[in-house]
Amino acid sequence: MPPARSDMSALVRTYLVRHPTELAVVEPLLTALEGVEDPTSRTTMPAHITCSAVVIDRDRRVLHVLHRASGLELVPGGHPEPQDRTLLAAAVREVGEETGIKPGDLCLTPLLGIPIDIDCHNIDARPDKGELAHRHYDLRFAFCLAEEQPDLVLHDEEVAGAQWLPFAEASSPTLRAKLLESELDGQPQAVNASALIFDDAGRYLLHLRDNYPHIWAPGEFDLPGGGSEPQDGTIEDTVRRELGEEIPDLVVPDLEPFAVEMATGTDGLCVPIQVFFPLFKSVS
Repeated sequence: MPPARSDMSALVRTYLVRHPTELAVVEPLLTALEGVEDPTSRTTMPAHITCSAVVIDRDRRVLHVLHRASGLELVPGGHPEPQDRTLLAAAVREVGEETGIKPGDLCLTPLLGIPIDIDCHNIDARPDKGELAHRHYDLRFAFCLAEEQPDLVLHDEEVAGAQWLPFAEASSPTLRAKLLESELDGQPQAVNASALIFDDAGRYLLHLRDNYPHIWAPGEFDLPGGGSEPQDGTIEDTVRRELGEEIPDLVVPDLEPFAVEMATGTDGLCVPIQVFFPLFKSVS
C-alpha cells in the first residue's frame, strides 16, 4: 500500500518550515495530498509525486545518471511503487534499481529524512506510452556513502551512463542551490545516539523497546537512546533527550563520545550510532 497521506503531508510541511519561501510552489502538492486520488500513482493526472536520491560522495559530488527515456542527466529517481512504505524508501529503491547501489551503501544525512529539495517540473506527453503532458512533484532525499564509492551496476534498459558532478554542476537549479547552501560534505554523521551505562557490579543498563512494527529492534532489550529529532541541536542533545524520555529519574551529569557503531536501520540503510560514555561509574 502507498505511504500514509498523513506521513507525506507531515514530511512536506516540515520541509516548508525549512523553506517557507517555497509555499507557493509546494502548496498544490499539499492540496493533492488531501484529495481523493492517490498522489503517488503515475496514473493520477495532471500531477503526481516522484522520488529521487541525491547521493553525495566524499568530494562533495552528486551522482547523476543519463536516463534513456528523457535523454536528460538527472539524479536517480522515479515513481513510487505500491510496496514502498515511505517516499524515502521509494528513493532508496530507485537508486538501487538504476545504479546497483544497495541500501546498506547509504547513510542518512543530518536532514533526517526530510527532502533536501522539492521541485515541480513539467513532463512532455509520450504518445507511445499513452501518457499526457503532466507535472512531477519530485521529492529529493539526500544520502552520503557509508564507505568509499561502490561499483555501479547500471540498469541498461533505463540508464545510458553515470557520473559524479560537483555541487555547482548539479543538473537541477533548485537542487544545485540547496547543495551549495548546505554544509553537506559526504562524510557519514551519526544521526542516532545511545549511552553505555553500567553499575559497580559490571551490569549494563538496557531498556525494553516498544514492540511496534517498523521500529528498530522492536520488543528487544537495547542500550538507551534513539534517533535524532529536528529540535536536537547536537547528537549529545539527542542522547540526553532520549535518556530523559526513557529513564526520567536517571541523572547523568557529563557524557563523552566513546565510539561510533555502524548498524542497519529498518529501511536497510547504514546507521552510524554515536555511543556516549557517562563520566560516573554507578547508577542507583
